[in-house]
Amino acid sequence: MGGVVPLSEHEQRQLEQIEQALYREDPKFGRLVRSSDPRVHYKRKLAQALGGVVVGVGLLTAGLVTHRVYLAAAGAVIMLLSLVWAVISWRRHLTRVRPAKSAHAKARADKPARRPGQTRRARMMERMEERWRRRQEGDRRM
Repeated sequence: MGGVVPLSEHEQRQLEQIEQALYREDPKFGRLVRSSDPRVHYKRKLAQALGGVVVGVGLLTAGLVTHRVYLAAAGAVIMLLSLVWAVISWRRHLTRVRPAKSAHAKARADKPARRPGQTRRARMMERMEERWRRRQEGDRRM
């Protein structure tokens, strides 16, 4: 209960038309709504991260050309942090806009949750035992 249900293409088009009409009628409200839209924030963060990467590459290049290690190191750090920020923002954006679970994800969700204290080896053994059990049951049905 309370899950996210994706809209059909027709419903999405209708919603966009309603939004466009609303923005035309009240531009101030449109700016307010757009400022709270996660897509706008994502695009802004992505542009800032891209700017950080450009600055980092510039500092790195300047440091290499002038033989200033601290300048090259600062450029590398800025570039790395900007890339990490872009990837984190992208992942957060995907979790907000990702469509409903695929059939594979649904099948995985149906499996019992793993126990918190279980080690990797114990989980692997449990999976192998489950596969063995399914094979044995499959052979009996034939």
